[in-house]
Amino acid sequence: MRLYTRGYRTGLSVSTILLLVCAAWAGPLAAEEAGIIAQSSDYFPDQIGNAWHYRGQITEGPLQTIDHKFFSNVSTVTSTKTIKGMTVTVFHDTNPGNHGPSDSFYRRDSVGMIYHGSEPGTPLERQLVPYQIVRFPMKVSTSFVQFNRKGLDFGTDMDRDGANEKVDVQGDSTVVGQESVTVPAGTFHEAMKIEARMFMQIHLSGTDQIARGTDVMTAWFVKGVGLVKYIERQELTPLEDRGLVTDITEELESYEIKPPKALLGRGESPVEGLLADDRGHHELHQTLAASRRRSDS
Repeated sequence: MRLYTRGYRTGLSVSTILLLVCAAWAGPLAAEEAGIIAQSSDYFPDQIGNAWHYRGQITEGPLQTIDHKFFSNVSTVTSTKTIKGMTVTVFHDTNPGNHGPSDSFYRRDSVGMIYHGSEPGTPLERQLVPYQIVRFPMKVSTSFVQFNRKGLDFGTDMDRDGANEKVDVQGDSTVVGQESVTVPAGTFHEAMKIEARMFMQIHLSGTDQIARGTDVMTAWFVKGVGLVKYIERQELTPLEDRGLVTDITEELESYEIKPPKALLGRGESPVEGLLADDRGHHELHQTLAASRRRSDS
């Protein structure tokens, strides 16, 4: 499962979309703390063996040429691994956003979920990770900046002058609130709605122009189930009179959640869980690459 995927699953998407953990540390909060979601991590189960089956639709192309596609994706928590000394949880997706198989890596700490990248990833994503995706406890109508970096290598030569473009990128995450959501797997009440936004300014080295890209992902998570739906829109300002728009939706068809991990005894370290949002950072990048191939043909 992902959040924004990740998710932030796009040239960089903060999105997409995502999975989190059941936390031994997250106890009930005082009732007077309005808007705070007690045991927030219960919305993001990450036990090994959990599986979610999604059906999706993607609409993409230059503004004047729209292509509709349908796809399916199975997201599974497969294992843990170590990245730079940190234990992370591995989420495998068979076809997130209709881009083929990928693995995403997340780590939970006492203040939220940390995204550690994906395989295959992108040059841009590798310059941003690790970064926080969700803060615990979640609180309605609160936001935070996930990253704000300038002058990064975009990893693509958009204007074909022989040099990769530089990019300024910022990602934000907002807990919008709770509402009912209906998907093929059923109707879920009090789903947590989270919105992730990413903004990019791409500096074209050959023309001294700036192309602007946005990625907005809205995701719904259900307590004890995880991600049940996400909607993502990626936009790129026109290049050579051809702007790009990509809309992606995935909805839960069925799921299998393993029994939660046993609570830890006194003196043991907190369980390290993770979120899944692999689509998050490479989809816009892939969209741009696809655009370039189309213009070359």
